Amino acid sequence: PRTLIFGINPGRLGGGLTGIPFTDPKILSETCHFENSFPQKSELSAQFIYKVIEAWGGLKSFYTQFYISSLCPLGFVKEGLNYNYYDDKVLSKVVSPFIIQNIMDQKKICNSDSKIAYCLGEGKNFDFFRRLNETHQFFDTIIPLPHPRWIMQYRRKTLQHFLELYLERLAQSSI
Repeated sequence: PRTLIFGINPGRLGGGLTGIPFTDPKILSETCHFENSFPQKSELSAQFIYKVIEAWGGLKSFYTQFYISSLCPLGFVKEGLNYNYYDDKVLSKVVSPFIIQNIMDQKKICNSDSKIAYCLGEGKNFDFFRRLNETHQFFDTIIPLPHPRWIMQYRRKTLQHFLELYLERLAQSSI
């Protein structure tokens, strides 16, 4: 059994490229030791998540306890930039049934006990997830975490604080 961590949807430079959530090609090669032919570029969200993984005790320790996915595992691009499922009301409505099915499928894959799930993003992603959970009762508790990209882009000077916050909140899954 593993605890689920849900991001928004794959970005074009990380999980949208590698197929592994919050894992860019460079980390896939250098940290996970999976050779790949993707351009060896870094992605901010992946950099932070792998700092969390390292602080947790490494790949095996982390991935034995947690499973990272996305509420919507489809990546979207608009005008060459990442586009989130919640950025457009029509898109959000269209993908909602798929998101609901995805959550149920991820729970089965992880043999999740339905007590706790984590949400990467404390704003729109969390609001959407919370509303779905109120209707479908997937989890007893959804714990929001600041989005890794927001941390790396706007709060990098206090990165250690956010790393500690993640570790503290993730530790709640074993309580």
